[in-house]
Amino acid sequence: MRSLALSLALVLCAATLAQAEVKTKVIQYEVGDKTFDGYLAYDDSIEGKRPGVLVFHEWWGLNDYAKKRTEMLAKLGYVAFAADMYGDGKSVDHPKDAGEMAGKVRANVDEWQKRATVALDILKKQPQCDADKLAAIGYCFGGSTALQLAYTGADLDAVATFHAALPTPSEEQAEAIQAKVLVCHGADDAFVPQTAIDAFQKKLKEADVDLTFVAFPDAVHSFTVKDSGKHGNPGMQYNKAADEKSWAMLLDLLKNNFGGGQQD
Repeated sequence: MRSLALSLALVLCAATLAQAEVKTKVIQYEVGDKTFDGYLAYDDSIEGKRPGVLVFHEWWGLNDYAKKRTEMLAKLGYVAFAADMYGDGKSVDHPKDAGEMAGKVRANVDEWQKRATVALDILKKQPQCDADKLAAIGYCFGGSTALQLAYTGADLDAVATFHAALPTPSEEQAEAIQAKVLVCHGADDAFVPQTAIDAFQKKLKEADVDLTFVAFPDAVHSFTVKDSGKHGNPGMQYNKAADEKSWAMLLDLLKNNFGGGQQD
């Protein structure tokens, strides 16, 4: 009898675990005449609506790294949507190709912001999403994208960037920012000049934006990406301490804006 009871308990436990899992799906949408393939993740064991987090990928495109971060957020109780900023879910591995694709998007700021705005609208429309509780985060090119979205006056509670370029907003754009902004920067990141950092901070300070700027010691570009050193560029390297601390700061930002209930 004990054996039977144990077996039944294990079956029930397994069934519960099977039901409580992160669900993912590709959502296809359009911006103008171009098709995009975003990536949605949420925990289907959670009832009701929950805060939404929009995730913007690095210059490589919507790759496994961006999807992994999206799933990590879903496991913590958020509904997360990784936007596709290039179209057709495209991603590349060579820095030259990535630079060309990111450059094309950056060259047309209106289109850049429009793609980000449409992706936010897609997240808002998800039945799991509480459209009154929204955040945007991004890595590298994606961090710049999250800032560009904030510059439009988007209804965001929080924005977080990781090893991002910091486009300087106009006075009007800075004043349009509604979100609390967290910038996680590598103190030794040679890709982002100090002049850009100073100009960015000055504009946000003048607009009274709630900005937290953290420069992690000994961290260079792409410090959150474990295989960032595979390209042989010493300016792109993983830093475990900076990765873990910046992620913890993000979670604190989200909890402080949206309240408790998420797992650590």
